[in-house]
Amino acid sequence: MTVLADARAVLAAGPVCDACLGRVVADRSFGLGNDERGHGLRVTVALTDDEPYESTDPADCWVCEGLTGRYDEWAERVVDALDGVEFATYQVGSRVPPLLAENDRLLREDAGLDEAAGELLKSEMNREVGKRVGQATGTDVDFERPDVLALCNVERGDVDVQVNPAFVFGRYRKLERGIPQTEWPCRECGGSGKQLGDDGEEDCEHCGGSGYLYDRSVEEHVAPHVRDAMDGDEAVFHGAGREDVDAKMLGSGRPFVVEVKEPQVRAPDVDAIETAVNEEPGVEVADLALATYEMVERVKGLDARKTYRADVAFDAPVTETDLANALADLDGVTVAQETPARVDHRRAAKTRQRTVYDIDAELVDERHAVVELTGEGGLYVKELVSGDEGRTQPSLAGLLGCHATVTALDVVDVAGEAESFADPDFLR
Repeated sequence: MTVLADARAVLAAGPVCDACLGRVVADRSFGLGNDERGHGLRVTVALTDDEPYESTDPADCWVCEGLTGRYDEWAERVVDALDGVEFATYQVGSRVPPLLAENDRLLREDAGLDEAAGELLKSEMNREVGKRVGQATGTDVDFERPDVLALCNVERGDVDVQVNPAFVFGRYRKLERGIPQTEWPCRECGGSGKQLGDDGEEDCEHCGGSGYLYDRSVEEHVAPHVRDAMDGDEAVFHGAGREDVDAKMLGSGRPFVVEVKEPQVRAPDVDAIETAVNEEPGVEVADLALATYEMVERVKGLDARKTYRADVAFDAPVTETDLANALADLDGVTVAQETPARVDHRRAAKTRQRTVYDIDAELVDERHAVVELTGEGGLYVKELVSGDEGRTQPSLAGLLGCHATVTALDVVDVAGEAESFADPDFLR
């Protein structure tokens, strides 16, 4: 069938508006709306057949029942629903009543057209309303990861708004020991802060009723400031690995991302957030920047190398020669590390291969040294020193033939193996 024959078949099936008439040939030509296509077909059929021209108001269309004439109205509803929400990108979706969806199917069936001909009513509505929303708000449509998604419920006559998370990237420095990266619920009470006693519920003796093993964390120090600046419902902290609770994080700091759920503000003043965080002691942040959602995966998955400084104590005298020989055997070696005894209650038992890129040390006296090393991400430094009763091979203790213990540990650098964490492609 020709385009005109298709148009005649559609017109013969019942009164249809220009948009519904043009929608069945939406794949023809470019730069036209479906209403323009339909109007052109209606005029051409009237001229070709020498018949009176008759238009159909959308309200009288048996297919859309007036919906195509209400796109401006729906766009206004979307804009109103988004009032107070900051966004740069959007997407519009819709729930079309089953009756209209069935009419849209019958439109093609009655005219003898392919069921997939042209464009569906729902798709047209999404596009036409979306186009108007963009014009009204000065924002851009994004079909992959929009800041907001507006869903038009045609049957109910309202709009549901989904605000997608927003992200802030940065680096943190932990200047005090005894601060975990994230909240650490008490294992004894399961985070409730209560234990059952003879007199009923009492404060947990293990955590003092707080529900947590530590009074504060890096997450608690940083995330609330970001959440409040974005006027969000919840903030989730994602770190590029983590240091031990008793270790400091110094140098340029550890990369992290704070993910804020349901943010009403997407472009906060990151300098102001940084200032507010750094007013409190113990944890500092730097290089805060707005980020894309892909930055979470990058921070958690990018291969990294880490540099440490450790104070080490020996249970027997060690000479400079002995230490130098042991370091030479560890420099550049790939060690085999079984899951350390100190974490085997929360991590799977497995043997990990990790490389020591560089290691050096200086004797403070015959029983103490300061060790500096750079290793592959995931290297257990305390076990590299102690040997962990044979779970790490080789180890500094094993090579020296005496017990060696890390008494203080600092992380002084966390860097990507091949590229920087702060790639501009992942920042906004």
